[in-house]
Amino acid sequence: MNTNEELAPAVASILDAARGRQPPEGRVSVSPRRLPEALAAADRDGRVPVIAEVKPTSPTTEGRDDRDPVDLAREMVAGGAAALSVLTEPEHFGGSVETLERVREAVDVPVLRKDFLLEEAHLDAVETDVVLLIARFVDDLPGMLAAARDRGFQVLVEVHSEAELREALDAGADIVGINNRDLANLVVNLETFVDVARHAPDSVTLIAESGIATPSDAARMRRAGADGLLVGTAIMRGDSVEASTRRLTTPQT
Repeated sequence: MNTNEELAPAVASILDAARGRQPPEGRVSVSPRRLPEALAAADRDGRVPVIAEVKPTSPTTEGRDDRDPVDLAREMVAGGAAALSVLTEPEHFGGSVETLERVREAVDVPVLRKDFLLEEAHLDAVETDVVLLIARFVDDLPGMLAAARDRGFQVLVEVHSEAELREALDAGADIVGINNRDLANLVVNLETFVDVARHAPDSVTLIAESGIATPSDAARMRRAGADGLLVGTAIMRGDSVEASTRRLTTPQT
């Protein structure tokens, strides 16, 4: 794991908070809704495969969105989202496991738990379909991947570079998110996905993350090999989340 000195202060603060969490009691076991199949089904249906994110706030956005997350989630699905992402990090993103539980109960699409999970005990906070592991921050990626799968989770392993992609593939990742945002400085560059994706095998489900704001951005990521797009801010900032989602799930003509 990289040291906090190599990271943006906001990210270092998030990691410090994650390390200080009280481990939950017990162990979860899930029968997940399948993310790769949901993305493929959206594609066959003529929709851009979007994972829409319920994100109350973040270190890179202003203010907090206090709309009911369940209402937002239903609007996203109505707008064509193939899956949802729900923040459960409380201090910096305004998320909670209770929100994820409510959203997952309200929809029938796969739900990704978006959080900073650093140790095996963090996996047991809540039942969900997919968990996020950020390669840069996990000391034992193969071990965490195995522990998550042993509980029934699908795992989205997030990378930002070719080296991290190789690490994820060596650990056995079959769903990989390439984050266009560099967590060292929070700068977004869509060319990151283009550069890293060319080194991924066809057998891996690739998700483009961060910085996707327009249908043109979505089309660019798809041309570069993205099987799905994780979109938060561009959807959440709209007055009508359903309309914002549909704008991105509708292919360019």
